Amino acid sequence: THTLTLKGQFLPAVEFLHNLPRASLFSRWFPYSGGLSNLLYLCSLPDNVPAMGDEPRQVLLRVYGAILQGVDSLVLESVMFAILAERLLGPRLYGIFPEGRLEQYLPSKRLRTEQLRVPELSAEIAVKLARFHRMVMPFNKEPKWLFGTIDRYMDQILKLKFVREAHVKKFNKLMKYNLPEELENLRALLAATPSPVVFCHNDVQEGNILMLDSRNPTSTDKLMLIDFEYSSYNYRGFDFGNHFCEWVYDYTYEQWPFFKANLENYPNRQQQLHFFRNYLLENKEYSENCTQEEQSQIEKAMILEANRFALASHFFWGLWSIIQAKISTIEFGYMVSNGCSAHLVTSPFLLCIYLLATPRATILLTLLAVVYIS
Repeated sequence: THTLTLKGQFLPAVEFLHNLPRASLFSRWFPYSGGLSNLLYLCSLPDNVPAMGDEPRQVLLRVYGAILQGVDSLVLESVMFAILAERLLGPRLYGIFPEGRLEQYLPSKRLRTEQLRVPELSAEIAVKLARFHRMVMPFNKEPKWLFGTIDRYMDQILKLKFVREAHVKKFNKLMKYNLPEELENLRALLAATPSPVVFCHNDVQEGNILMLDSRNPTSTDKLMLIDFEYSSYNYRGFDFGNHFCEWVYDYTYEQWPFFKANLENYPNRQQQLHFFRNYLLENKEYSENCTQEEQSQIEKAMILEANRFALASHFFWGLWSIIQAKISTIEFGYMVSNGCSAHLVTSPFLLCIYLLATPRATILLTLLAVVYIS
C-alpha cells in the first residue's frame, strides 16, 4: 500500500476534513476503490492515536467524478444516504462538502460478477431489493427519473463533438442508428408493460453490493446495498432488468478496456424465478389463498416486466457511456464496441436484440423480436 498525496481537485476535501475535530489526524490516505463515477479513499487514524468515544478509526472519502447530476441531485442524494443509514440499509454519513462526502467504512468486500449467480447470494440480493422497494421516501413519487434522465442524456449527446479521431469514428457510427427513434420505440414498449412504481436503487450491480465481514457467522444478513446516487422513484422492472444485465459484465478486468462481457451469463428462466420467488416472499406477495396457477401468473408477469425493462437498462447506460467518454477522467473503455447478436434465450421466453457492446450496458439498436411468454 502507498500513501496518497491529495492536491488539486482534492484540496476542498482536505480543507473540509481539517475543519473537523481531530480530522487532521487522518494521516493515512489510501485509494480504496475506483468506480466509474466516483473516486473512493480510505482514511485512517495512525496506530498510535487512540479513538475518542465512538468516533471511527477509519472513514471513506468519496470524491465525485465527472458525474451527470446537478447540485440539487447531490443534495437529495445526501439526504437519501442519511435516511438509509438511519434505517440500517446503508453506511452512516459523517459529513458532506461540495466535491464529495465522508462515509462509514464497513469492513467488507464488494461482490464479484460471478457471485451474482450463487443461489444463496442471489436470494439475499432479492430480499435486500424487496426491502429497498418497500421504503417510503420524502421525494417526488412520480416515475419521471428514467425517461427524464434519458431525454436529458439524449439532448446532451446530440450536441456532443469529439476531438479524438477514434472517438469521432465510433460516435458517428452510433449516430447512424437513429437513437431518438429507438428511444420512442422503447418508450412505447414500456408504456404497454405493467410495472409498479417503487423506490428503486437503479444500479444494483456487483460493485454496489457489499459482503460484510460479519462477526456472527450464522447471520443471514451478509449483504448491503451501497451507492445510491441514481436512486429514485421508478418502475420496479428497471431494478430487475438492470440487475439481470449486470450478470453479464465484469468490471475487474485489468487490461484495456477494463471490462469483459459474457452474454451467456444472462440469468436463465430458473435463475430469474429463484430471484423473484425470494423477492415475493420477502414482500409477502404470496397470500395463503393464492393458488398455484395464480402464483405462476405473477411470476410470468414479472419475467416479462424484467426483461422488457432490461432494454431500458441497455439504452440508459449506453447513453451514459457515450457522455462519460467525453467528460470522464477515469481510464475506461466507455466507447469500446464490438458488434454482436445477443440471443438471451431462456425457456419459456426469447429475448432477441441486436446489441452494440459498451461498458456498463449494451446500446439497444434494433429490437428484432418482442419478449414473449409461452
